[in-house]
This record gives sequence, C-alpha cells and structure tokens, in this order.
Amino acid sequence: MNITKENIDALNAVIKVAIVADDYRAKVDQMLSDYRKKADIPGFRKGHVPMGMIKKQYEKSIMIDEVNKLLQDSLNKFLTEEKIDILGNPIPKIEKDFSWDSEVFSFDFELGLAPQFEVDLTSKKKVTQYVISADDALIDKEVENLQSRYGKMSAVDVIKDKTNVTGTFVNEEQQIENKSTINLSDLKGKANLKKFVGNKVGDVIELKTKGLFSDDHKLEGALGLSNDQIHGLDIKVSFTIEETTEIELADLDQELFDKLFTDGSVKTVSELRKKIQEDAEKQFQQQADQQLLNSVTEYLIDNTSFDLPSAFLQKWLATAGEKELTPEQAVEEYNKSEKGLRYQLIQEKIIKDNDIKLDYEELKEYAKGFIRSQMAQFGNMNPEDAELDDIANRILTNQEEAKKLQDQLLSQKLMTFYKEKMTFKTKKVTYEGFIKEVYK
Repeated sequence: MNITKENIDALNAVIKVAIVADDYRAKVDQMLSDYRKKADIPGFRKGHVPMGMIKKQYEKSIMIDEVNKLLQDSLNKFLTEEKIDILGNPIPKIEKDFSWDSEVFSFDFELGLAPQFEVDLTSKKKVTQYVISADDALIDKEVENLQSRYGKMSAVDVIKDKTNVTGTFVNEEQQIENKSTINLSDLKGKANLKKFVGNKVGDVIELKTKGLFSDDHKLEGALGLSNDQIHGLDIKVSFTIEETTEIELADLDQELFDKLFTDGSVKTVSELRKKIQEDAEKQFQQQADQQLLNSVTEYLIDNTSFDLPSAFLQKWLATAGEKELTPEQAVEEYNKSEKGLRYQLIQEKIIKDNDIKLDYEELKEYAKGFIRSQMAQFGNMNPEDAELDDIANRILTNQEEAKKLQDQLLSQKLMTFYKEKMTFKTKKVTYEGFIKEVYK
C-alpha cells in the first residue's frame, strides 16, 4: 500500500492511496476459510463445501469490505502520524472508471487544511470592560422587594398601581403559555400601567412584549423564555388575570434582618444596604465578564486575519449532514457557520500556544461549586462534601452535562487569561446604563 499527499495550495491538498492485493489477500483468504468451516449448504457436509463455491458467493463482498476497512484505517493513521491538521473530513473523489475488478485500487481524497496564523492580543482599539455599580435607586428597589417578600399579603378586588397580579401569558403562534406573577411597578410607562389598573380577576388584557417592562430581562420570567429569545421580541400576548394581591411592607427591623441573614451580620439599615450592594455587584460582575468575553471574541474574529478553504468546506457541508444540501444551501450554511469556525480555530490556537488545560479533578471541583450554589437556592447552605462528590460524579457521567460544564469552565479560564494578557478600556456604569449600552 502506498499513501502520498499532494498540496494544491496552502489550504487544499489531495491524499492518494494505492492498495494492491498483497495488502488484503491474507485477511480475505482467512475470512473465506472461516466461512467455509461454518457454511451449511444443502448437498455438502458442514466444513466441506468446495472453496470455489465459497469464493464465487462471498469473495468479492468480503474483499470490498476489507479494502474499505483498510482504506479508512490507513487514512486515519496517515493523518495522525503526519500531523496533518484538517477541517471537516476528507472527501473521496469519485473516479468514473473505477472497478472492483482491478489489480490495483486507487483512491483520492480531497482535504481542507487548517490555516496557519498568529493571534495578536495587543489590541489597538481597546475592548471595553464594564464595571457595574449598584446605585441608590437599585438598592432602594431591592430593599422594598425584601420588605415586600416578607410582608403580609392580602387579596384585592380591583387592580391598583402597586398590585401584584398573577395570570397566564399566551401567544399561540410562538407557543407561549406561561403563568407568572408581576408587580405593576415593574411595568414600563403609564400606558402599560393603565391597561391593568381597574381590572379584576377573569379579565383578559392584550399587551405588546416590546417595552412592557422597565427592565427587559423581567420578560424572561414573565414569558418563560431564555435571555436570547426575549431580545428584540416584539409580539402581542394576552394576559388572563387569575389573582390580585397587595402586600403590606415588612418593617426594617432586627426581626427582618435576622430572617435575611441568620448569622446576625446585619443590625442596621446601612449594613443591609451594603450587603445588597455587595451581592448585586457580585452578580453584575458575572454579566460584565460574559459581555467582556463576547467583546473579546468579536475583537479576535475581526482582527485575526486568515483564509479558509471555503470551497472545500462548502462541498463538505453539502454531504456532512443527514440530508444532502444543494450547492446554494451549502453556501448559506457555510456563511452562517464561518464566524463560529473562525473563533473556534482562534480559541484552539490560544489554548495550545498558552498551554491552557482542563483536568478531571478541576472539572469536578467546578461541578461541585455549581451544585453547591444550586443547593443553596433551596436552603441547603452546608451540604456534605461526600454528597457533592457523589452528585458531581453522576453529572459528569452524562456526556451532555459534562460537555456543558467543561465549556463553562473553559470560558472562565479564557476570561482569566484575556484579563491577564490584554489591556481594556474600563468604563464604570450603573446596571441600567450597562443594559442600555450593551443591549441598545
């Protein structure tokens, strides 16, 4: 057997594989012998069927299977040993005059080669790193939310401007049917408030999702959609009122403080406000980091120049899925995936060049931290380490969940790396200012 690689250009190559009878004959003869021993054909004793009859019936199909196995194994081995970095998978070239009756079988495979490039992290146009602060207005609102959460609730007959309203949002076309409780103080503008005030249980209100809440993220919980789904969402929904209540706010006293912080760490309103600020800004940091990662990703894609074997990739995409694509559909699919492929290559190079690694124990510790935070939301503040170990091990046996956690941990490591290696333009904003700038 002979395997050679011919470069067409920097991004395309052809591998030629020549297979002769000596490469597969012994294996085929062995399999024919095994078939003969097991063959049960009328008129012949088992194991005594003439070899000529066995060959006539089975030799060609066995030979084809063996050549295909040999071809695939040798191709994979060659790519690995020669350290050929490819995109997609090799595409076999169809030879019009190919025949399984030949003495020598020749196979050609088209390759799309990964480009060679360098990543420059010294950005000329600085990426913005947001530092989000919790302002007094936000803290005031959160204090009132806490008072409301621990206050006394009572039903009301008619909706007023601070009533809590429970009902079901529906939009059949978007398959939305979600029961939710909203506070009218979260609505945006007097026009939306006016639609609620004066109504009662059983009434149905027609609403527009765009501009419904002062904070668009409230729409996530209200409609039961993801963060990505609600951005730019502009549809009509009906809201059937099912319950209307109002809350008498709890007093800001030690009884409330102890309910909120059982360790007795809060004794004054000032200390409460400081705790709220710290917790809010810790959550804001996560959002700011995600935005920074998105911005760095966009920067690297826009400022890392390299060509791709686009014609090859379009050809490969046409046959890679369960359903074959037309040339036009393959071009469209390539255009949609090109940006993601570029960042994947950039990310892989950064990881390789800077020896960024993940090991199982590290991933397990990350999973345990995630589990711990989830359990804390349900009141279990101090789970046993053995329990966390057991849950983490179970989760990591699920390939889909393990991949999700691995991607999250890798993003976290890359974010740390970018902060160490890149210089950013720092901008301090309130949370409201951050939302306006980022999601404008």
